[in-house]
Amino acid sequence: MLNALSIDVEEYFQVSAFERVIPREDWENWPSRVAEQTHKLLDLFDTTDVKATFFTLGWVAERHPSLIRRITDDGHELACHGYEHVRITAQTPATFREDLRKTKTILEDIAGQQVHGFRAASFSINRDNEWAFSEIEAAGFEYSSSIYPVKHDLYGVPDALRVPHRPPGCERLFEIPVTTARFGARNVPAGGGGYFRLFPYTLSRALISRVNLKEAQPANMYFHPWEFDPGQPRPKGAKFKARFRHYLNQDRAFSRLQRLLSDFEWGSFEKVYAPRLAMQ
Repeated sequence: MLNALSIDVEEYFQVSAFERVIPREDWENWPSRVAEQTHKLLDLFDTTDVKATFFTLGWVAERHPSLIRRITDDGHELACHGYEHVRITAQTPATFREDLRKTKTILEDIAGQQVHGFRAASFSINRDNEWAFSEIEAAGFEYSSSIYPVKHDLYGVPDALRVPHRPPGCERLFEIPVTTARFGARNVPAGGGGYFRLFPYTLSRALISRVNLKEAQPANMYFHPWEFDPGQPRPKGAKFKARFRHYLNQDRAFSRLQRLLSDFEWGSFEKVYAPRLAMQ
């Protein structure tokens, strides 16, 4: 089973957990580490012959165009993560529409190729803003991966469909939810990120295997470059929960990722899902 791997390309200081202690107007005052860490991931993917999808902020792409070109030159898929990591819950349809247009143009101009995929900042599409899907489709995207079907204090739609599907009102767009494993009436997160660092690796491996074997579905997992960077600067003033989630097991994450790449087959969203979606 070929599974889908994705990287959300953003700086450590751009995460939602730190937005109250690092204002956007201060971002330029913090040392950039995203290019260095993403290059390390690209080096790893090169040695393991893995292709991935890189959901990238327009803000990052403008400042690191050579990184964007390496992503595409290495055969990975470039996708959109919005311009400044603003959650859709904080946007109107008009501001979201402009954000999509602006970021898609930036990425495509740098890469010299079309961008087909989108992921909302912090999986911020929920039952109250499903209008976002129509905007994503109208902007020319073919798929979104913006819903995590779990219960979480910052995001999640626990009763959302767990497999790729067309959102309400869409004719062409597919939503590809982050992977969960089903146990009774509960969805267990199996899609990476903080959960991958929190749980023992053996649990992540078991959950992916369950999705592949019992449900005959590919898994898709996401990570951030800052998750593999224990030496990053640490802003003061963040609450304990935010610090715990952000820094937990960063020193072990890279070796766990190496095991993950060895234990399963991985490809980009485009490679994994295009053949399946074409049949729907």
